[in-house]
Amino acid sequence: MEHYWTIFLNSYKGYARYLWHEVTHPGWHNYFYWLIGVSAFFFLLEIVSPWRKDQPKFRKDFWLDFFYMFFNFFLFSLIIYNAASRVVVEFLNDGIESLSGFDLQASNPLRHAPIWAILLIGFVVRDFIQWWVHRLLHWNTRLWEFHKVHHSVEQMGFAAHLRYHWMENVVYRTLEYIPLALLGIGLYDFFIIHIFALAVGHYNHSNISVPGYVTGGVLGLLIGLVIATSGFEIYILQNPTIWQQILVVLGSVVAGSVVLGPFMKIIFNSPEMHIWHHAHDMPETHRLGINFGLTLAIWDYIFGTAHIPHSGRDVKLGFPGVEAFPTDFMHQNLHGFGK
Repeated sequence: MEHYWTIFLNSYKGYARYLWHEVTHPGWHNYFYWLIGVSAFFFLLEIVSPWRKDQPKFRKDFWLDFFYMFFNFFLFSLIIYNAASRVVVEFLNDGIESLSGFDLQASNPLRHAPIWAILLIGFVVRDFIQWWVHRLLHWNTRLWEFHKVHHSVEQMGFAAHLRYHWMENVVYRTLEYIPLALLGIGLYDFFIIHIFALAVGHYNHSNISVPGYVTGGVLGLLIGLVIATSGFEIYILQNPTIWQQILVVLGSVVAGSVVLGPFMKIIFNSPEMHIWHHAHDMPETHRLGINFGLTLAIWDYIFGTAHIPHSGRDVKLGFPGVEAFPTDFMHQNLHGFGK
């Protein structure tokens, strides 16, 4: 037990130092400023080109959701992600090794894989797990009471992405991080995956509507930057010239727009799809929820939970009884622990 307690303390202290360093040292690998930058980008889009034009720029509960962003992604993760999950991963791996003699972490298939393969597999595995966890939050009556916090949003905007009960951190992180850690997904790998998922999650909840060829071009731009530069330490091109880098980025933008554009809203989640997940009234055929995808939409099409009957721009949001749901942070995060 002393061994696991040491891991917990070191992880906690290490993450606390890391968090303070994040706030005081801006940089390209700085999650704190990526959160601010991505949030500012989508807030600007909501101001310049809103989908629901009669919705206030600072919509209902905007500042509440703004606080949730930092609470859920920094303060609570200080304990749950970096400390507790590492203890559980170590304990689980030790248990498997003692029973079978098999070291799962040392023998994982991604141990010597190239970084792009680790990121791609990690992203798909994480999103698949999240889809099932999200569905569980709707199916299980006890977990649904916690998940109601997220569905108490009545005016949609980018910051609503991160309004959720702290118990969701426990459920998601336990079922999500442990398999990723056992696969060998490190903190830096997770950082890149998390930033991408953060951007798509903000996009899904934003008060904007963007054609598929635009989002395809943006995705192509991101892929092009990863291929052509060393900013994320994914060295696909070896010592490229500046013109090679420019051509790769431009080619990726065009390819993303032309090739992926028509399929973007089937492959990835979108505001037009996700707004129906937050609809006040569910269809009779899917009383427990629809459109569970967080980043990828393909799981909903594969498992038959995709539902976009028409433009959901003005659909009523929430759930039956949302009018009586707590409206302040403290009571929302105590909700779900009663009978």
